[in-house]
Amino acid sequence: MDVLSFFGLGSQPTVEFILDGQDTRKTVAIPTEKGAVQLLVYSESEPVKGKVRVQTRKEVKHLGIKVELIGEIELVYDRGNHFDFLRMEKVLAPAGTLSSETTFDFDFAQPNMSDESYNGLNARLRYYLKFSMERSMAADIVHEQDLWVINYGEPEGKNFSVRMEVGIEDCLHIEFEYERNKYHLQDVILGRIYFRLVRLRIKYMELCLVRRESTGTAPNVFHENRNVTKYEIMDGAPVKAELIPVRVYLGAFPLTPTYKNIHGKFSVKYSLNMVLVDEEDRRYFKQTDIVFWRQRPELVEEGESKWQTLEYTPNFPEKKRKKRSAKADEKEEKEEKEKDEEEENEEKQEHKGLLPK
Repeated sequence: MDVLSFFGLGSQPTVEFILDGQDTRKTVAIPTEKGAVQLLVYSESEPVKGKVRVQTRKEVKHLGIKVELIGEIELVYDRGNHFDFLRMEKVLAPAGTLSSETTFDFDFAQPNMSDESYNGLNARLRYYLKFSMERSMAADIVHEQDLWVINYGEPEGKNFSVRMEVGIEDCLHIEFEYERNKYHLQDVILGRIYFRLVRLRIKYMELCLVRRESTGTAPNVFHENRNVTKYEIMDGAPVKAELIPVRVYLGAFPLTPTYKNIHGKFSVKYSLNMVLVDEEDRRYFKQTDIVFWRQRPELVEEGESKWQTLEYTPNFPEKKRKKRSAKADEKEEKEEKEKDEEEENEEKQEHKGLLPK
């Protein structure tokens, strides 16, 4: 034995995982620091089995060989302390010697992989296979292979429509509605925005889909917001009784399901943020939380929802409105008309230089 081999610096054994069905199994491209990596896709309780091939040119003494299936959460601000929520172990060989190519079989029959894999800004949930060959007089031989877990399911609770009224007293009154508050990742968000009163000079309106990632435990919780996409759904000033349709196709974006307090380490939530900007660049916000879930591809319905063809009724059924007489309606309409005419006359006089600036 030469000196390099004695200290574990010579040619090292090579290790390769060969998983069952890997040639036909679905893969996903996951971005990493070294570029995109193709990972094999597994589901919640699907068995993880295959072989480990160990090749060596020289005789290698070891204290035991094992393979582990590990699920862990890694936080950016605490990379040294990984939280293992899943660890399954199979002993492949007791202490002995390897002198040629050797193949070991392994089978993790019922792994509990109920949490989806996640690769975010400040949090990472990963599953991987870890091969370990323990040695006494040299460094251990360790080899890892990542897996990607995707789980399908159904939304929790009722999937109800979202209807809200927002505005500024005597200046702006908007009613907006979204078809549902829960969507699968290939769904279409449909909505409508109805202007009941417009006395602000609105320049444009945007709709943002925002992902909010929260990591840590109270009181040390870190929030990271990122715009998944942003649409300008209106350009120019709206008029009273104008109806703006909203339609967002989710399949075009890299979305994940909503994660709720995964092992007390992180959460991921989504919201629709409506932004109005007036001519003085003042911004008005209204945010609505929505829930994403993953539906099986064969269950995704083709075509658009029939909901968009329904006639919009600006009056909200859950809200009791006072009965008004026809004279009261005429009086309010007349007052609004007079106010609008007065504002128009002031603008004309200002342009002619009749009013002091």
